[in-house]
Amino acid sequence: MKRFFTSLLILLSVLSFNAWSNDGVLKRAYQSQQSDIQVKGSGKVTRILPDDNDGARHQKFILRLKNRKTILVAHNIDLAPRINKLNVGDFVQFYGEYEWNSRGGVIHWTHKDPRNNHQHGWLKHRGRIYN
Repeated sequence: MKRFFTSLLILLSVLSFNAWSNDGVLKRAYQSQQSDIQVKGSGKVTRILPDDNDGARHQKFILRLKNRKTILVAHNIDLAPRINKLNVGDFVQFYGEYEWNSRGGVIHWTHKDPRNNHQHGWLKHRGRIYN
């Protein structure tokens, strides 16, 4: 019985991950060099980078999407909480703005806009939402 529930939990996790993958939109945005696109998706953390402390502070990490492409996440930690205990191999869901670059692009605006001029974004890690 325990084995059945473990298998069911793994299946639900995989289905949940697939439901969040919005790789097609990101792939088209990258190929056409588009920016300023609100996207949601998810990926597996492949690398954790040092914080960017130049100007507004950002927590930075790279996600590998289901389509095997990678994308940089730049999460403003002056406006939203840092994801503590983030590890390589973790899954992170995101909603933010895509900006094109030749290396795969960047997801930013993963927080609430204090001026309400921009759509609010978020990150989700281990069931907790960071915005």
